[in-house]
Amino acid sequence: MRFCIHDGPGIRTIVFLKGCPLNCWWCHNPEGISPRPEMFVRPGRCIGCGRCMQVCSVGLDRSRCTFCGECVRACHTGAREIVGQTMTVAQVMEQIEKDIIFYDESGGGVTFSGGEPLMQPEFLEAVLKACKTMEIHTAVETSGYAKPETIKRIAQYVDLFLYDIKSMDDEKHKEATGVSNKLILSNIRDLSEWHPNVEIRFPVIPGVNDDIENVKALADLASSLKVKGVHLLRYHNAGTEKYGSLDKTYFLTDLQPPTDEKMAEIRSVFGDANVKVLNGGNEYYEQKSGAA
Repeated sequence: MRFCIHDGPGIRTIVFLKGCPLNCWWCHNPEGISPRPEMFVRPGRCIGCGRCMQVCSVGLDRSRCTFCGECVRACHTGAREIVGQTMTVAQVMEQIEKDIIFYDESGGGVTFSGGEPLMQPEFLEAVLKACKTMEIHTAVETSGYAKPETIKRIAQYVDLFLYDIKSMDDEKHKEATGVSNKLILSNIRDLSEWHPNVEIRFPVIPGVNDDIENVKALADLASSLKVKGVHLLRYHNAGTEKYGSLDKTYFLTDLQPPTDEKMAEIRSVFGDANVKVLNGGNEYYEQKSGAA
């Protein structure tokens, strides 16, 4: 994704890597969870012509899909798309290099997102190295759920870590994401000791992690770490239609974004802990797609 301005400094290119060990209830990039390619269907574009059915050898059965792409090519309205593709380092760099002029003018660069980019450490490291040889600023968005040695291995090529923390309560974290937060918290304590540029990102999800007890616990953690500050990411439900396109169920259909009053309350908690809020707290989770 090109010309982004919310995932690190300046104008940025976002490289999405498929695969994530978490399965967050509110995930706005469900196409990034599975490490495999997936069929993405937009019902609103379908005109019922039947061309896709005519060319599909498995009768459009998702469970048997081979991702040959015949149905995609047969669809004249763009209702069908395969999300996720295999690319080489050279192919990724070819896309990145198209925007170098914008990085130079804006102080921007490349941000690796997902999914969880640390699930593809060898590939991520190779692309990061290629970026650094060209003096391109690099950022990695991560859940922090990775082996400590993986983080240390790639960190030398990363200028900025955008580090998500969802919940300080381990049981609530397991319920909402499917994994414990112990490794995540251990990794950020370690990373912030020796990496100079770590910023915490806190997605504010009403009824899930916006209680003041959790916010205060996160503020206390952030104040004890050598991090630059915290980004408050305001929940939004704009990406929920992706779930239907992937034949998945979104369970927070009635959830509304947090109010301005709630966001102001959360900002004040971080302020009381002398933790810098790096944005206004009014930004929504970006609706992104394009995982590779």
